[in-house]
Amino acid sequence: MPGENLTRIEAQERRAVVDPTAGMSYEIALDLNRGAEVFGSRTTLRFAATPGADTFIDLIARDVREITLNGRSIDPATAFADSRIALSGLEAQNELIVDADCLYTNTGEGLHRFVDPVDGEVYLYSQFEVPDSRRVFAVFEQPDLKATFQFTVTAPEQWKVVSNSPTPAPQRHGDGTATWTFEPTPTISSYITALVAGPYEATFSELTSASGRVIPLGVYARKSLWQHLDADYVFDKTREGFAYFEEKFDYPYPFAKYDQLFVPEFNAGAMENAGAVTFTETYVFRSKVTDAVKERRVVTILHELAHMWFGDLVTMRWWNDLWLNESFAEWASTMATAEATEWTEAWTTFNAMEKTWAYRQ
Repeated sequence: MPGENLTRIEAQERRAVVDPTAGMSYEIALDLNRGAEVFGSRTTLRFAATPGADTFIDLIARDVREITLNGRSIDPATAFADSRIALSGLEAQNELIVDADCLYTNTGEGLHRFVDPVDGEVYLYSQFEVPDSRRVFAVFEQPDLKATFQFTVTAPEQWKVVSNSPTPAPQRHGDGTATWTFEPTPTISSYITALVAGPYEATFSELTSASGRVIPLGVYARKSLWQHLDADYVFDKTREGFAYFEEKFDYPYPFAKYDQLFVPEFNAGAMENAGAVTFTETYVFRSKVTDAVKERRVVTILHELAHMWFGDLVTMRWWNDLWLNESFAEWASTMATAEATEWTEAWTTFNAMEKTWAYRQ
């Protein structure tokens, strides 16, 4: 019984059946108005495959109400087990619909739900690395099966909703809820898709890419911390990083916008969701901090920005190459910090921290 585990061999076997080069697209509708425990998730996936072959799709859900493959209804009671949905009798071109109830978490995996003790407001954010987008929608959960992702989100109308694509104007329903229909993403891996929703405060700016495109910028945090966030400084370091990386990589920024969101109870330092980077609230300084902490925040900002090229635009086939993904971003961000910002001694800090950490390991 595999449980929630997926082996590399199974992923290779599935990649031999499913052909992302022929185009693969997800349409994901999420209903965030179903209370504090569950949310609705409806996935429509279109993909090419070897005719007659069998495979499976990943999903961690409390209940699965509907599974339809190429117009044929499949019984969830028999097809959904061990966080997988069995798919048999595939055609050259397939349409799969999965309707489910998924669970919020408070562990920083999947879709994390946080209630602010200051004012009782609810904040959500996604965290999908390594294999946790399957906690939010049905998905081929492996980085080499890239696709486009189109999100439609229904939530309280007073919330802000952020994903990989620019946030559209919401359609209000007159009952206190609204629906945001995002444009499809470029072709990306599932683990760098993102959803952040709640009554976040935000401020916006922009920059001009090396391609001549105007890139919208956003910085977000929850209301009760907003007064402490130095968003202008975050924008300044972001601009310096953009100019540096676009020159050194000789490739313009590959996504439509760049939002940076400081989210509560984050279980790591930051995450490189394409165009919607999440950061730990440790980087919202509520009192005086050391220069070392200020420098570390700059390195982290530039680390996640470097991932937009190395990690998001170009992605490893399997998780065992995360070491290269992260090592490259750490090298690139330290170089950018030393050469493009006021923190010119960044390599000294790197030697004292990361390099000695590696020696200890």
